[in-house]
Amino acid sequence: MSNDNLISQELLHEIFEYRDGHLYWKNPKAKNVKSDSKAGSVKDTGYLRVGLFGKHFRVHRLIYLMFHGYVPKILDHINGNKLDNRIENLRPATSSQNNSNSVKQKRNTSGIKNVYWNKNIKKWTVIIGVDKKLKYFGSYNSIEEAAEVAKQKRNELHKEFARHE
Repeated sequence: MSNDNLISQELLHEIFEYRDGHLYWKNPKAKNVKSDSKAGSVKDTGYLRVGLFGKHFRVHRLIYLMFHGYVPKILDHINGNKLDNRIENLRPATSSQNNSNSVKQKRNTSGIKNVYWNKNIKKWTVIIGVDKKLKYFGSYNSIEEAAEVAKQKRNELHKEFARHE
């Protein structure tokens, strides 16, 4: 559940100044916070959060609201860096688009997104998630060929949301 609807664009402009992807306190109410200090801290989710009125807000969502007057259900960091909250790095997305722009899985052993070694057939296999389903795009003798197919298919399927690393 999002807290974004608890706060307005106008109120954010009264509380914060935006500079190069960061929020700075204008007139903080907390005694331990100084004017013009950077707002927020990184939490275990990897996102920068700030406390306001007894609630926690993700900084990138507040920044988007400050600029656009609304916050989409899903907000994508174009470059994949959760801490890069520059307005030009933020865009609305669907769940599928946001997933398409994700980095390769930590458990990936090929080093190439969407490329897996199939030990049963001893070939490199390309599998990409599309609309919450896994799609098979062939098996290849060389990892280079599989990597090229995976990149081409990501570009076709995910367009500007395709991420290759």
